[in-house]
Amino acid sequence: MAIQTNINNLFFLGIGGIGMSALARYFHHFGYSVAGYDRTPSDLTHELEAEGITIVYGDDDLQFEDCQLQIFKADTLVVRTPAVPENNAIYTYLREQGFDIRKRAEVLGMVTRQKKALCVAGTHGKTTTSTMIAHLLNGPATNGVNAFLGGISMNYHTNLLLSKESEYVVVEADEYDRSFHHLTPYISVVTAVDADHLDIYGTAEAYRKAFAHYTSLITHALVMKHGIALQPRLQPGVKCYTYGVEDEQPDFYATNIRVAEGQIIFDFHTPNETVHDLQLGVPVWVNIENTVAAMAVAWLVESQESGVKSQELKERIASFKGVWRRFNIHVNTPHVAYIDDYAHHPQEIATAIDSIRKLYPDRKLIGVFQPHLYTRTRDFADGFRKVLATLDETILLPIYPAREQPIPGVTSEMLGGQVVQKADLVAELKRRAAASKEPLVILTVGAGDVDRLVPDITKALENE
Repeated sequence: MAIQTNINNLFFLGIGGIGMSALARYFHHFGYSVAGYDRTPSDLTHELEAEGITIVYGDDDLQFEDCQLQIFKADTLVVRTPAVPENNAIYTYLREQGFDIRKRAEVLGMVTRQKKALCVAGTHGKTTTSTMIAHLLNGPATNGVNAFLGGISMNYHTNLLLSKESEYVVVEADEYDRSFHHLTPYISVVTAVDADHLDIYGTAEAYRKAFAHYTSLITHALVMKHGIALQPRLQPGVKCYTYGVEDEQPDFYATNIRVAEGQIIFDFHTPNETVHDLQLGVPVWVNIENTVAAMAVAWLVESQESGVKSQELKERIASFKGVWRRFNIHVNTPHVAYIDDYAHHPQEIATAIDSIRKLYPDRKLIGVFQPHLYTRTRDFADGFRKVLATLDETILLPIYPAREQPIPGVTSEMLGGQVVQKADLVAELKRRAAASKEPLVILTVGAGDVDRLVPDITKALENE
């Protein structure tokens, strides 16, 4: 597999990120010489080093002789994440020397032109749906599968699956900064086009237009959520399928949904067959929709290319264990359940709350939300206020800034609810659980670093 005929080496700027590390491992697996830079060591960089990838650290470290590869412009591709600032010493050096420097999205796009890319785009559900597709296809019928996932699979404990024999690669198609416009999908799911990243797109209309352009890049088939506000721009010969839940208008849909004793079971309908009594490995209501989308992609691979059969798909979806930080139930006692989720958009939070209300209809629900980005908090403040008001109690953490500087007047306080410092959250939740005279569910949501508190929260609530 060659991305460019002259490239023998890859150097990753910001190799310690979850997405960058997966790409580095992929090329290392396929025989390229790979090295990288990161500001500080981490568990992930130590794992890469143990696999034979050399990494230099420190913003001023230019000791390329330590990389165990010859850094020549003619045969080296530099891959950069935007997390590495423009004034970084190594980035500046490589730029001034005239190296070929590409964004991660561009290089991932090269991968999708080499293999049949099964991509998942959309405002919500990308990580779970793409991980489901990878799990469904990761068997002998397809010679395994390659996959770049946006989260850690609970089945495989990694965000990367590798197979030198497979002709497929599963890719989470990220719309941030129009990254997904670099991809060449063979089959793609589009789950939703609810406006997000307005700091990039400006308007909801521009956001939807970016998805419309993305659909023009698909070469074989689009699997689109029924009823979303998207007008595809498909190439001639590319087929469009729709999917949904309890709706007989789409091409793929779920009916006969049963929720009992902590299990969700339903029937899956395709254009020409019905698979009865699918049991979700992760019994969360929103996963019905994600499963229908993932099963649709697997069915299209099966029906057109003699891949995975329906009975095997049924067995594999029952064994799906989910994705880290996607509705993970960490405590489940008669008095308290504790769930952590990555939701950071009003609609995602609403979906998480709805799933909890269905699973625990008689329990009080306390939600902890860590807003992610000042711009997103500002742009969707009304939506956040409305959805957080549906909780029985709301706790807010300060805004997680990520790549942004503070915006005057934009704070967690504007969303309503009590603001608690992160250092005080575990004790606050333990106090509320102990004081509650009724069974309750505690939900933590956000795309920042609230997940670092999950072990301590779990320990504090296990005996309540």
